[in-house]
Amino acid sequence: MDRAVAEAARELLAERGYAGLTVDAVAARAGVGKAAIYRRYAARQEMIFAAVIHGLDLETPADTGSFRGDLGALLGDIAARLVAPPPGVVPGLFADLHADPALAARFTGSFVATERRCVSDVLDRAVARGELPSRPDPAVAHALLIGPVFAWLFLLAEDHDRLDGLVRAAAEAAAVALGASPLGTSP
Repeated sequence: MDRAVAEAARELLAERGYAGLTVDAVAARAGVGKAAIYRRYAARQEMIFAAVIHGLDLETPADTGSFRGDLGALLGDIAARLVAPPPGVVPGLFADLHADPALAARFTGSFVATERRCVSDVLDRAVARGELPSRPDPAVAHALLIGPVFAWLFLLAEDHDRLDGLVRAAAEAAAVALGASPLGTSP
């Protein structure tokens, strides 16, 4: 069911846009009952986020052997997921989150917590390898990583084809800000 719902949501977002997507339409396209969708997702926005950005199954990237590499891999994965939805979807989702405190709380407790777990895993690896003297605040690390990507994509509306360069620069800047030695220097 999850795959059919996600595919239907992606197709309908491309056809109708964020504002035009309804749970009724997704249920009909997916061949499932609307109640089945609401048993899985408490709100339309949660279904959309899970379908087009990431569900609760987001995985920590494989260990690259370095803090910078792990940050770049994680941020690259998140950035690729943020670029995938049709234009207007991500800003629409976040506008809805800010307008509904209960929805925002559920979102933070599910999707943000999933990303934060991945960030924490990367930080723990870096501490275990001796690349960081102690574990930084995962919330700060998370913000340092995704902030530049959000600004690039949704505030500045920069070219998606140049996103890889931003991801590399943001991962390097975050690594240094979080306590890693700058490239080319000794720890």
